[in-house]
Amino acid sequence: MEVYLMWIGAFVLTFILTIFFTVLFTKIKGNLFEDIRGGIPRGVGIAPFIVMVLFFPVPYNYLIAIIGITAFVDDVIGRKKLTSYLEVGQLFRGLGMLLVMALGYLIMGPVAILVALMIQIFNIADMQPGTASTTVIIMSIISFAILAIMHSSSYYLPILLFVIALGYMSQDYSGYIMMGEIGNHSFGVATGICLALVSSVLAKSIAATAFYPVQFIIMLILFLITAIIIAYQRKETLNYYLEHYLGIANPTFGDFVMDVLTGGGLGDLFRKLILGTRVINVENSILISLGVRRLVHNPIKINNK
Repeated sequence: MEVYLMWIGAFVLTFILTIFFTVLFTKIKGNLFEDIRGGIPRGVGIAPFIVMVLFFPVPYNYLIAIIGITAFVDDVIGRKKLTSYLEVGQLFRGLGMLLVMALGYLIMGPVAILVALMIQIFNIADMQPGTASTTVIIMSIISFAILAIMHSSSYYLPILLFVIALGYMSQDYSGYIMMGEIGNHSFGVATGICLALVSSVLAKSIAATAFYPVQFIIMLILFLITAIIIAYQRKETLNYYLEHYLGIANPTFGDFVMDVLTGGGLGDLFRKLILGTRVINVENSILISLGVRRLVHNPIKINNK
Protein backbone atom coordinates (compact mmCIF):
# COMPACT_ATOMS: atom_id res chain seq x y z
CA MET A 1 0.00 0.00 0.00
CA GLU A 2 1.27 3.48 -0.87
CA VAL A 3 2.17 5.38 2.25
CA TYR A 4 -0.18 8.28 1.41
CA LEU A 5 -3.11 5.91 0.94
CA MET A 6 -2.22 4.29 4.28
CA TRP A 7 -2.35 7.66 6.04
CA ILE A 8 -5.66 8.61 4.43
CA GLY A 9 -7.17 5.20 5.11
CA ALA A 10 -6.09 5.28 8.75
CA PHE A 11 -7.58 8.76 9.24
CA VAL A 12 -10.92 7.92 7.60
CA LEU A 13 -11.28 4.57 9.38
CA THR A 14 -10.47 6.10 12.77
CA PHE A 15 -13.01 8.87 12.21
CA ILE A 16 -15.77 6.43 11.19
CA LEU A 17 -15.05 3.95 13.98
CA THR A 18 -14.97 6.76 16.56
CA ILE A 19 -18.49 7.81 15.57
CA PHE A 20 -19.65 4.18 15.50
CA PHE A 21 -18.37 3.30 18.98
CA THR A 22 -19.60 6.63 20.39
CA VAL A 23 -23.15 5.71 19.34
CA LEU A 24 -22.77 2.05 20.32
CA PHE A 25 -21.44 2.64 23.84
CA THR A 26 -24.06 5.33 24.43
CA LYS A 27 -26.71 2.69 23.75
CA ILE A 28 -24.96 -0.10 25.69
CA LYS A 29 -24.18 2.11 28.70
CA GLY A 30 -22.96 0.08 31.70
CA ASN A 31 -19.27 0.56 32.49
CA LEU A 32 -18.76 1.88 28.96
CA PHE A 33 -20.77 4.99 29.81
CA GLU A 34 -19.62 7.51 32.42
CA ASP A 35 -22.41 9.28 34.29
CA ILE A 36 -20.79 12.73 34.18
CA ARG A 37 -21.71 15.90 32.31
CA GLY A 38 -24.98 14.30 31.24
CA GLY A 39 -23.35 11.02 30.31
CA ILE A 40 -20.24 10.29 28.22
CA PRO A 41 -19.40 7.09 26.30
CA ARG A 42 -16.20 5.61 27.71
CA GLY A 43 -13.74 3.31 25.98
CA VAL A 44 -14.18 4.97 22.58
CA GLY A 45 -10.40 4.64 22.29
CA ILE A 46 -11.16 1.18 20.92
CA ALA A 47 -11.49 2.97 17.56
CA PRO A 48 -7.87 4.20 17.28
CA PHE A 49 -6.75 0.93 18.92
CA ILE A 50 -8.25 -1.14 16.10
CA VAL A 51 -6.71 1.11 13.46
CA MET A 52 -3.27 0.99 15.12
CA VAL A 53 -3.36 -2.81 15.26
CA LEU A 54 -4.37 -2.95 11.58
CA PHE A 55 -1.92 -0.35 10.22
CA PHE A 56 1.16 -0.52 12.47
CA PRO A 57 3.73 -2.98 11.12
CA VAL A 58 4.56 -6.33 12.68
CA PRO A 59 5.83 -6.79 15.39
CA TYR A 60 4.96 -3.36 16.82
CA ASN A 61 1.23 -3.96 16.41
CA TYR A 62 1.58 -7.00 18.68
CA LEU A 63 2.64 -4.72 21.54
CA ILE A 64 -0.35 -2.43 20.93
CA ALA A 65 -2.69 -5.44 20.71
CA ILE A 66 -1.46 -6.84 24.03
CA ILE A 67 -1.92 -3.65 25.98
CA GLY A 68 -5.20 -2.77 24.27
CA ILE A 69 -6.82 -6.11 25.08
CA THR A 70 -5.76 -6.07 28.73
CA ALA A 71 -6.88 -2.43 29.02
CA PHE A 72 -10.30 -3.09 27.51
CA VAL A 73 -10.92 -5.74 30.16
CA ASP A 74 -10.46 -2.94 32.68
CA ASP A 75 -12.90 -0.70 30.77
CA VAL A 76 -15.58 -3.39 30.61
CA ILE A 77 -15.26 -4.70 34.18
CA GLY A 78 -14.83 -1.31 35.85
CA ARG A 79 -13.14 -0.48 39.15
CA LYS A 80 -13.81 -3.72 41.02
CA LYS A 81 -11.55 -4.56 43.92
CA LEU A 82 -9.70 -7.86 44.23
CA THR A 83 -8.25 -6.94 47.63
CA SER A 84 -8.33 -3.86 49.84
CA TYR A 85 -5.29 -2.64 47.90
CA LEU A 86 -5.68 -4.06 44.40
CA GLU A 87 -8.30 -3.38 41.73
CA VAL A 88 -8.99 -5.54 38.68
CA GLY A 89 -7.92 -2.70 36.40
CA GLN A 90 -4.60 -2.29 38.21
CA LEU A 91 -3.93 -6.02 37.87
CA PHE A 92 -4.61 -6.08 34.14
CA ARG A 93 -2.71 -2.85 33.53
CA GLY A 94 0.28 -4.23 35.39
CA LEU A 95 0.04 -7.53 33.52
CA GLY A 96 -0.18 -5.70 30.19
CA MET A 97 2.83 -3.53 31.03
CA LEU A 98 4.92 -6.59 31.95
CA LEU A 99 3.96 -8.38 28.73
CA VAL A 100 4.84 -5.29 26.67
CA MET A 101 8.19 -5.06 28.47
CA ALA A 102 8.95 -8.75 27.91
CA LEU A 103 7.98 -8.94 24.23
CA GLY A 104 9.26 -5.42 23.58
CA TYR A 105 12.66 -6.35 25.00
CA LEU A 106 13.00 -9.03 22.34
CA ILE A 107 12.05 -6.50 19.64
CA MET A 108 13.84 -3.30 20.65
CA GLY A 109 15.97 -4.04 23.71
CA PRO A 110 15.98 -2.23 27.10
CA VAL A 111 14.02 0.82 25.88
CA ALA A 112 10.96 -1.45 25.94
CA ILE A 113 10.81 -0.71 29.68
CA LEU A 114 10.14 2.97 28.93
CA VAL A 115 7.76 2.11 26.09
CA ALA A 116 5.66 0.16 28.58
CA LEU A 117 5.86 2.92 31.20
CA MET A 118 4.35 5.36 28.67
CA ILE A 119 1.10 3.68 29.67
CA GLN A 120 1.34 5.31 33.09
CA ILE A 121 1.78 8.88 31.91
CA PHE A 122 -0.90 8.60 29.21
CA ASN A 123 -3.28 7.21 31.79
CA ILE A 124 -2.84 10.46 33.73
CA ALA A 125 -3.14 12.51 30.52
CA ASP A 126 -6.55 11.01 29.76
CA MET A 127 -8.02 12.51 32.93
CA GLN A 128 -8.47 15.81 31.08
CA PRO A 129 -10.19 16.06 27.67
CA GLY A 130 -7.81 16.57 24.77
CA THR A 131 -4.58 16.21 26.76
CA ALA A 132 -3.66 12.74 25.52
CA SER A 133 -4.54 13.60 21.91
CA THR A 134 -2.52 16.81 22.02
CA THR A 135 0.46 14.97 23.48
CA VAL A 136 0.30 12.30 20.77
CA ILE A 137 0.20 14.99 18.09
CA ILE A 138 3.16 16.94 19.56
CA MET A 139 5.36 13.87 20.05
CA SER A 140 4.40 12.52 16.60
CA ILE A 141 5.54 15.76 14.98
CA ILE A 142 8.80 15.73 16.94
CA SER A 143 9.40 12.08 16.05
CA PHE A 144 8.66 12.65 12.36
CA ALA A 145 10.96 15.68 12.20
CA ILE A 146 13.90 13.82 13.72
CA LEU A 147 13.40 10.65 11.66
CA ALA A 148 13.04 12.67 8.46
CA ILE A 149 16.17 14.73 9.20
CA MET A 150 18.06 11.50 9.91
CA HIS A 151 16.73 9.99 6.65
CA SER A 152 15.14 7.06 8.45
CA SER A 153 12.68 4.90 6.51
CA SER A 154 10.52 4.74 9.67
CA TYR A 155 9.42 8.37 9.24
CA TYR A 156 5.97 7.21 8.10
CA LEU A 157 5.06 5.72 11.51
CA PRO A 158 4.81 9.01 13.47
CA ILE A 159 2.68 10.43 10.64
CA LEU A 160 0.47 7.33 10.82
CA LEU A 161 0.04 7.89 14.55
CA PHE A 162 -0.58 11.59 13.91
CA VAL A 163 -3.46 10.98 11.46
CA ILE A 164 -5.01 8.36 13.75
CA ALA A 165 -5.03 10.94 16.57
CA LEU A 166 -6.56 13.50 14.19
CA GLY A 167 -9.30 11.06 13.24
CA TYR A 168 -10.18 10.50 16.88
CA MET A 169 -9.66 13.85 18.55
CA SER A 170 -12.56 16.06 17.35
CA GLN A 171 -15.01 14.93 20.02
CA ASP A 172 -12.25 14.25 22.54
CA TYR A 173 -11.35 17.95 22.81
CA SER A 174 -14.98 18.87 23.44
CA GLY A 175 -15.26 16.30 26.24
CA TYR A 176 -18.10 14.41 24.53
CA ILE A 177 -16.21 11.10 24.58
CA MET A 178 -13.58 9.38 26.72
CA MET A 179 -10.92 7.14 25.23
CA GLY A 180 -10.83 4.97 28.34
CA GLU A 181 -7.95 2.69 29.30
CA ILE A 182 -7.87 0.98 25.89
CA GLY A 183 -7.33 4.34 24.20
CA ASN A 184 -4.74 5.94 26.45
CA HIS A 185 -2.80 2.68 26.90
CA SER A 186 -2.70 2.05 23.14
CA PHE A 187 -1.70 5.64 22.35
CA GLY A 188 0.93 5.46 25.07
CA VAL A 189 2.59 2.33 23.65
CA ALA A 190 2.30 3.59 20.06
CA THR A 191 3.92 6.90 21.02
CA GLY A 192 6.58 4.98 22.90
CA ILE A 193 7.33 2.92 19.79
CA CYS A 194 7.84 6.09 17.74
CA LEU A 195 10.14 7.54 20.39
CA ALA A 196 12.07 4.26 20.54
CA LEU A 197 12.65 4.51 16.79
CA VAL A 198 13.92 8.06 17.25
CA SER A 199 16.25 7.04 20.08
CA SER A 200 17.55 4.14 17.97
CA VAL A 201 18.40 6.36 14.99
CA LEU A 202 20.08 8.99 17.18
CA ALA A 203 22.02 6.41 19.20
CA LYS A 204 23.40 4.82 16.03
CA SER A 205 24.64 8.19 14.81
CA ILE A 206 26.07 9.31 18.17
CA ALA A 207 27.67 6.19 19.65
CA ALA A 208 27.14 2.97 17.74
CA THR A 209 29.62 1.11 19.96
CA ALA A 210 27.59 1.92 23.10
CA PHE A 211 24.24 1.67 21.37
CA TYR A 212 21.93 0.35 24.11
CA PRO A 213 23.05 2.66 26.97
CA VAL A 214 22.95 5.74 24.72
CA GLN A 215 19.59 4.73 23.24
CA PHE A 216 18.14 4.27 26.73
CA ILE A 217 19.36 7.71 27.85
CA ILE A 218 17.88 9.38 24.75
CA MET A 219 14.62 7.51 25.22
CA LEU A 220 14.53 8.55 28.88
CA ILE A 221 14.92 12.20 27.87
CA LEU A 222 12.05 11.87 25.36
CA PHE A 223 9.99 10.07 28.00
CA LEU A 224 10.49 12.94 30.47
CA ILE A 225 9.70 15.53 27.80
CA THR A 226 6.40 13.74 27.18
CA ALA A 227 5.60 13.81 30.91
CA ILE A 228 6.45 17.51 31.11
CA ILE A 229 4.15 18.29 28.17
CA ILE A 230 1.31 16.44 29.89
CA ALA A 231 2.00 18.15 33.23
CA TYR A 232 2.00 21.56 31.55
CA GLN A 233 -1.37 20.93 29.92
CA ARG A 234 -2.87 19.70 33.19
CA LYS A 235 -1.21 22.19 35.53
CA GLU A 236 -4.45 23.91 36.62
CA THR A 237 -6.36 20.72 37.38
CA LEU A 238 -3.31 19.12 38.98
CA ASN A 239 -2.77 22.17 41.15
CA TYR A 240 -6.33 21.91 42.47
CA TYR A 241 -6.11 18.13 42.89
CA LEU A 242 -2.80 18.11 44.74
CA GLU A 243 -3.74 20.99 47.04
CA HIS A 244 -7.35 20.10 47.86
CA TYR A 245 -7.36 16.31 47.65
CA LEU A 246 -3.82 15.31 48.61
CA GLY A 247 -3.10 18.17 50.98
CA ILE A 248 0.15 19.22 49.27
CA ALA A 249 0.39 22.95 49.97
CA ASN A 250 1.53 25.26 47.15
CA PRO A 251 2.40 22.44 44.74
CA THR A 252 5.28 23.08 42.36
CA PHE A 253 5.59 22.17 38.70
CA GLY A 254 7.85 19.36 39.89
CA ASP A 255 4.86 17.99 41.83
CA PHE A 256 2.78 18.11 38.64
CA VAL A 257 5.40 16.21 36.66
CA MET A 258 5.83 13.69 39.47
CA ASP A 259 2.08 13.12 39.57
CA VAL A 260 2.14 12.37 35.84
CA LEU A 261 5.07 9.99 36.33
CA THR A 262 3.84 8.19 39.45
CA GLY A 263 0.20 9.18 40.03
CA GLY A 264 -3.00 7.22 39.57
CA GLY A 265 -4.10 3.94 41.08
CA LEU A 266 -1.05 1.92 40.09
CA GLY A 267 1.37 4.46 41.55
CA ASP A 268 -0.62 4.70 44.77
CA LEU A 269 -0.65 0.91 45.03
CA PHE A 270 3.15 0.83 45.06
CA ARG A 271 3.22 3.66 47.63
CA LYS A 272 0.89 1.69 49.89
CA LEU A 273 3.02 -1.44 49.59
CA ILE A 274 6.34 0.39 50.10
CA LEU A 275 5.41 3.00 52.71
CA GLY A 276 2.85 1.07 54.72
CA THR A 277 1.73 3.52 57.41
CA ARG A 278 4.83 5.72 57.30
CA VAL A 279 4.62 9.44 56.59
CA ILE A 280 7.63 11.18 55.05
CA ASN A 281 7.80 14.96 55.43
CA VAL A 282 9.87 16.75 52.79
CA GLU A 283 11.14 20.20 53.77
CA ASN A 284 14.19 20.69 51.54
CA SER A 285 13.36 23.36 48.95
CA ILE A 286 15.28 21.62 46.15
CA LEU A 287 13.50 18.31 46.76
CA ILE A 288 10.18 20.14 46.92
CA SER A 289 10.85 21.79 43.56
CA LEU A 290 11.65 18.36 42.09
CA GLY A 291 8.30 16.96 43.22
CA VAL A 292 9.56 14.61 45.92
CA ARG A 293 6.57 15.49 48.13
CA ARG A 294 4.28 13.92 45.53
CA LEU A 295 6.61 10.96 45.08
CA VAL A 296 6.51 9.97 48.77
CA HIS A 297 2.90 10.97 49.43
CA ASN A 298 1.18 8.19 51.36
CA PRO A 299 -2.37 7.55 50.04
CA ILE A 300 -3.31 5.47 53.08
CA LYS A 301 -2.95 8.45 55.39
CA ILE A 302 -5.15 10.60 53.16
CA ASN A 303 -7.75 7.83 52.89
CA ASN A 304 -7.84 7.47 56.66
CA LYS A 305 -8.07 11.22 57.10
